[in-house]
Amino acid sequence: MRKTLVVFYSSTGTCRRLAQLLNTQFGWPLGEIREPHVRVGLRGVLRCVADSWLSREPPIRYEGPALRDFDAVVLLAPIWLYRLAGPMRSFIASHGAELRHYAVLSVMGGRGAPNAVAEIGALTGRAPLLSMAFTSREVDDGSCVARLPAFAAAVEGAATADTPLRPHELSPHTA
Repeated sequence: MRKTLVVFYSSTGTCRRLAQLLNTQFGWPLGEIREPHVRVGLRGVLRCVADSWLSREPPIRYEGPALRDFDAVVLLAPIWLYRLAGPMRSFIASHGAELRHYAVLSVMGGRGAPNAVAEIGALTGRAPLLSMAFTSREVDDGSCVARLPAFAAAVEGAATADTPLRPHELSPHTA
């Protein structure tokens, strides 16, 4: 079995819950992206909006294992206003070259995952092995759990193939 790492950013706790679920179900270690300033209240919301619309890369710090020690990295990426969350953008901009193989697992309110996957591909210069999207509701109510084993098997299998399994969305909820 190949070594897989999950790297996540979570401002609301939804991506954190999904990351912990992946850790529990598949034993994948976690790496977390943190910001020096918490996004709370109206000011925090306005920072999210500005980061998304202006494609800003806010300051972050990565807390987790070295990316080079893993065959595949699952980027657990929140979507803000149909775009990649700023802190995840910062992480990819500074660490994208270190990713041997990566997959994208997006969490969104309703739409925007294809935009985020395209942005990640542009930042890394290559397509992900696989991408899948969940709505926040699917994570909150647990209905995402049924699709996770197929995602995990595909990530681990695709990491050995050296080619993207399917560079587009696998979620019927993003159409």
